[in-house]
Amino acid sequence: MSLALASTALLGTGAGVSSASSHREAPLIAADPQVDNTDVYAFTSPDKQDTVTLVANWLPFQEPNGGPNFYPWADGAHYDINIDSQGTGHPDITYRWTFHTEDQRGTNTFLYNNGVVNNLTDPTLLFHQYYTLEELRPGCEPKMLVEHGTAAPSDTGKASMPNYGKLRDQATVQLPNGGQTVATQAADPFFLDLRVFDLLYGGNLSETGQNTLAGYNVNTLSIQVPKSELAFHGDAGRNPVIGVWSSTEKQTMKLTPGEQEPVGKYVQVSRLGNPLVNEVVVPAGLKDAFNALPPSEDHNQPAVVAKVLDPEVPHLVQSIYGIPAPATPRTDLQEIFLTGIAKAANGPLAVDLNSQLMNQDIDVNQFVPAEELRLNMSTPVTAKPDRLGVLNGDFQGYPNGRRLTDDVVDIELQALEGATPGHLIGALAAGDGVNAADKPFGTSFPYVALPYAKAVNQAH
Repeated sequence: MSLALASTALLGTGAGVSSASSHREAPLIAADPQVDNTDVYAFTSPDKQDTVTLVANWLPFQEPNGGPNFYPWADGAHYDINIDSQGTGHPDITYRWTFHTEDQRGTNTFLYNNGVVNNLTDPTLLFHQYYTLEELRPGCEPKMLVEHGTAAPSDTGKASMPNYGKLRDQATVQLPNGGQTVATQAADPFFLDLRVFDLLYGGNLSETGQNTLAGYNVNTLSIQVPKSELAFHGDAGRNPVIGVWSSTEKQTMKLTPGEQEPVGKYVQVSRLGNPLVNEVVVPAGLKDAFNALPPSEDHNQPAVVAKVLDPEVPHLVQSIYGIPAPATPRTDLQEIFLTGIAKAANGPLAVDLNSQLMNQDIDVNQFVPAEELRLNMSTPVTAKPDRLGVLNGDFQGYPNGRRLTDDVVDIELQALEGATPGHLIGALAAGDGVNAADKPFGTSFPYVALPYAKAVNQAH
C-alpha cells in the first residue's frame, strides 16, 4: 500500500464530528469502562518549558455520587503512555502504571471512608490503591520509577474530603529523572456538545451549546518529564518530534461465584492517539479490532482503508446542511493525522510542523504512517493559547500535540470540511457551541481541574 493511500485512509479515521472523544467508542470496551482510554494530551509544560506533560484519562462518565465503590483503577491492568520518537509506530518508551488495591472495609462497613479524610494516611480512608510505575525501553531492563505510589482516592464529597487538592498534592510523586507523576480523579477536561447523534445537532444546529461532559469525572494519569527523556537519542534539539498514544492491556478473568482471577497473557483492549478517531469514521464492526492494533499496523488495514477513503461525515454534513463535501480522496488530510506535517512527507501541507520525519537522526526507511498524537517539542509556548490551534495561527495547538484548552471538536470538523490555516468554513464557524471546559484548568502540574463533587444534575 502506498504512503499516500494508507495516510488518506487512516486520516479519515482521525477527523469528524465527535462522540465524546474515546468515551465508550467500541462495543467491547464500552462494557469494560475501567480500562477504557478516553483522551490523551501532550504539551510543553507552560511553567517548566524544558519538560513535556503527558495526560491520559480512563473510565469515562463518572457520576460523582456513584458510591459505595466509586471508581477504582483495575487491579493488575497495564495502563500505558507510549512514545514513538522514530516514526516506526512502535514505542521507544512506555510509561506503565500497574495498580493493586487494599480494601479495609471487610465485613464491618459499606463506606469508602468512615470519617473526614484530610490526608491519604488517615485511618478514616478505608479504600486504598497503590501502583508501580515502570519505564520500558526496547532491549533494556524495565526501570522502576515508582515502586509504591499512592493513588488519590475518588472524591466522595465535601464533607468527607474538604480539601481534595491537598490529597492530590500528597499523591504527587517526584521522579528520579527530575519529573513528577500523579494518579488521581479529575473533572473530565474534554468539552463538547454530544447531540451529534441526533441528526448532527438536531438537523438545524438547534441542539448545540451544552457541554455534555460537565459534571462528570475521569481517572487521570499525568506525568511530566524532561524533553531529553523523550527525544530520540536524548537530543531534543536534533530530534524534537514525538508521537504519543495511550493503551491498556489486561488478562482474561476466570470467574467463580463471588470471585475473579486474572489468567493468561496480557491483551491490548484499548488505545487512543488523536481524539475522535475510533468513534465516528471506523464502522462498528471494525472498532474492537482497531482498539487491539498497535499503530505500527495501521497502514496494513485494507478494511479500514476501503471505508475511510471516502469519509462518511462530510456526506452527512452535505445531506443535512447543504455544505458540499470536499473531493475525495482526501490527500489534504493525510499529513495532519497520520504522518505529521512536514516537507519530507511530500504532502500538500509543505511546512515543517510535527512529523518524526523532521528528526535528524532517524532512519527514514523505517518510517510508517501511524495514528499517533504528534508533538514538536521545540515549538514555543503560546502566551495566549487559541482554542482553534494551528487553524487560527497558534502553532503550539492541536494537531501539534494537544493542550487541555484545544477545542478539538471544532478543529477537526473544520479540517474535515476542507479548512486550512486562516481560511475557516464560515457556515461551521460556531461549531458545537462549546468552546471551553466547564471548570478552569490549573497553571501548574497536573493542570487538570479537581473532580466534581456534586451530582451531575446539580453541576450548574
